[in-house]
Amino acid sequence: MTDDMNIRHDSATPMKRRGVQTSRVRLDGPEAILAAVPHMLGFYPTQSLVVLGLSGRPGKVRVTFRYDLPDPADSVLAADIAEHAVAVLRQQRLRLAVVVGYGPPDLVTPVLAAVLGWLEVNRIELREALRTAGGRYWSVLCEDPACCPPEGVPFDPCSHPAAAAMVEAGMDALPDRAALSRTLQPPAGSADRIRASTRMAEQRLCDLGTRQWAEGGDDLQQITATAGRAAVQRAIRRYRDGGTITNGDQLAWLAVLLADLRVRDDAWARMDPAFTDAHQRLWTDVIRGASTEYVAAPASLLAFVGWQSGKGSLAMVAIERALAARPGYSMARLIAGALQAGLPPSAARLPMSPSQVAASYAVQDEKRRREASAGRRPGKRQRARAS
Repeated sequence: MTDDMNIRHDSATPMKRRGVQTSRVRLDGPEAILAAVPHMLGFYPTQSLVVLGLSGRPGKVRVTFRYDLPDPADSVLAADIAEHAVAVLRQQRLRLAVVVGYGPPDLVTPVLAAVLGWLEVNRIELREALRTAGGRYWSVLCEDPACCPPEGVPFDPCSHPAAAAMVEAGMDALPDRAALSRTLQPPAGSADRIRASTRMAEQRLCDLGTRQWAEGGDDLQQITATAGRAAVQRAIRRYRDGGTITNGDQLAWLAVLLADLRVRDDAWARMDPAFTDAHQRLWTDVIRGASTEYVAAPASLLAFVGWQSGKGSLAMVAIERALAARPGYSMARLIAGALQAGLPPSAARLPMSPSQVAASYAVQDEKRRREASAGRRPGKRQRARAS
């Protein structure tokens, strides 16, 4: 590929804001592309097809997405991948693309051919098409054996300046997708401790509600929601200030509190994109300290932050973690749908402000109180008998 591409990964935004990394790397050839892709994904892909959607000239990367290669090769699945890839590019109104296949030719070639055909039919210009395996790459668009020999071109993505620039910008690449998934797993040997911390947190919440109810406080839902919002807001402020929580009992407490949708939605409304790094650290820590039955809420919040910051791979592994714990969890399914549709980070807008969330639940509370009061109101015969 002869043209340079100035890469701005989706984790950056046009405005420079605190906590948001912006990296611009010149991709002046196949090796630079291959060095940058793992850092845009967050891991080194294997048996994958990666599509980069670009806008403008010489081109800025606006979206990066990956597919598992069908194994064994399957023409129907290859066509599905091609159709979806083009749909994402068209939805984003992107007319330039780079395609990279990772793996052996018998798996890469059918999918690559299907995608290239769909790109041509839809008049999306192909800037480069590569296949890589075993430390070598082949350019589909280059027919000159002098620069693209049949045996492939050896390369080392880790030593390329593009990789160094990405790392400096905070865009590390893990060895593979499984390694990324493992970042959300609890520490080895911690199951018993997490279970004990969770039971303690459940009892603490029950005692809190019972005590305040006995003292003439609001209804139990309101009591626990108020305590939960306050605790989670303190945690958010702590992480934004550069702090962390290492106490397992505190992490389990936050996870239990987030099971209340009022608490979760208040936290969701506070996911200011200026603090994505802090929020990512917080929800990762809570997930790792949560018992399975309380994973869905913090994992969904992490998925939103991942989408919001352009870390689609992180968002997807967080969604998988949430849905493994709660298969029908609506927030996780909502974000999964947005990612599958290729919606960009700019679409990850906060659903409501914290005050709007509170007002929405206040309306529900008032309705519930009226209904409960009407249900307890005695009829005429009851009133007469009581007198």
